[in-house]
Amino acid sequence: MRKIIVNSTPLIALAKANKLEILKGMYEHIIIPEAVYKEVTEKDDVASQRVEAAREWIEVRKVDSDLDRRMYKAKLHDGEVEVMLLAQEIGADAVIIDDGAARKTAEYLGLPLTGTLGVMIKAKQRGLLEAVMPVIQQMEQNGIFFSRELKEKIRKLSKE
Repeated sequence: MRKIIVNSTPLIALAKANKLEILKGMYEHIIIPEAVYKEVTEKDDVASQRVEAAREWIEVRKVDSDLDRRMYKAKLHDGEVEVMLLAQEIGADAVIIDDGAARKTAEYLGLPLTGTLGVMIKAKQRGLLEAVMPVIQQMEQNGIFFSRELKEKIRKLSKE
């Protein structure tokens, strides 16, 4: 089984757009660190409820290593720190992160990386998603925003 670690923003964005199941379709099973779980479920909102309902295929793991936590804390939030640590501890096959600083850190660490939009493009290619742009519109209606340039790039990549 592949080890896919997901940060909070992709979970929240997909859950709010009612597309969390894309992750199950793409990876069957995902792993989130405790800090990500706490961040996503601290509010009793639709994202929290959908993540809770998906616990059969979303595994929450405790990060064992505290050694490098301080090094990452300078630029990253708790969830992002735990994504990096857990990915290194278990030899993750990929991490799904949207935040710019976290993506740069993952790249620096040599972690295989994608983001929410990359997952959606791959899901469309595999026939798990009919179209990407309507999902982006749903995300934006729920408070997740993308630059015009990024949306245009995604429109071209998804051929929509």
